[in-house]
Amino acid sequence: MRIILLLIYIFIGVFSDPYSLFIPKGFPTPFIPEDNQLSDSRVALGKKLFFDNMMSRDSSLSCASCHQPQFAFSDGRQKSVGIKGRQVSRNAPTLTNVAYQPYFLLDGLNPSLETQVKIPIHEHNEFDFHILLIAERMKQDSLYVSLSKDAYNSEPSPQVIAYAIACYERTLISGNSPYDQYFYQGNKTALNDSEIRGMNLFFDDLYCASCHGGFNFSDSRLTNNGLYTNYTDQGRARLTKKTEDQAIFKTPTLRNIGFSAPYMHDGSFESLEQVIDHYSSGAKGHFNQDPLIQPFDISQDQKQDLIAFLIALNDSSFVSND
Repeated sequence: MRIILLLIYIFIGVFSDPYSLFIPKGFPTPFIPEDNQLSDSRVALGKKLFFDNMMSRDSSLSCASCHQPQFAFSDGRQKSVGIKGRQVSRNAPTLTNVAYQPYFLLDGLNPSLETQVKIPIHEHNEFDFHILLIAERMKQDSLYVSLSKDAYNSEPSPQVIAYAIACYERTLISGNSPYDQYFYQGNKTALNDSEIRGMNLFFDDLYCASCHGGFNFSDSRLTNNGLYTNYTDQGRARLTKKTEDQAIFKTPTLRNIGFSAPYMHDGSFESLEQVIDHYSSGAKGHFNQDPLIQPFDISQDQKQDLIAFLIALNDSSFVSND
């Protein structure tokens, strides 16, 4: 039966309205599951759901409440706030280029975008709801019924919800920053002298690219960055209970970093200067700290150049297009 369903989804995906995903120059094609290929109708349904407050129990919050376009699909808060003002335990990460991530949540414990969608819905401090009940709400809305049938040849269901939102999130691709224009598009005036000096520091002198390299400025490793010697949030060990997973989190992308402050898994740093000071100090020396993190000397002028380069990873067209 599972094989038959898979073939049905593949058939629908191939013969419906295929979505033309823009891939920036220098970027690979992201992995898209065979049973959830992109189409215009699926992306449209996913976008409508993403911005709809009916996703939460009291209809006060949507996915976009914590992932706002103007903040590169983060929310500008130290830690996000769920329904009824409930405090969420972590900083909301950017969804910039989320299609390229190999696993999800800040501790990498979720294997796919389709399964990740259910987490905030069911979390008590976030939407405090159930995906089955969202499907029931959708069934009372003729537009949602029509969109679901167009997208998946199905009435609203938990699978339709999860798959459609995952489709929309895979379209959130950012690759038109001044750095991209300079490096990939060949516009040698796209970066100024300070940004170029910062780029050289980033790639050559300070080895920042050891963790934040590649087209997406992240190696997506699960590691500890020495933020504390004792963490309140145990990271990946929260579920695995393994010592080697204590305070282990995913290396984030640096793309659109100027839009997505504050920083770190708990939003504890308000500025990029604080982030640089943390790493230049060699961090706090947690027993799981990544050995790549070593102290380094940096002058105030160099720090400003490095910050200028990081800001040049901002893609203004991305945050203005929801």
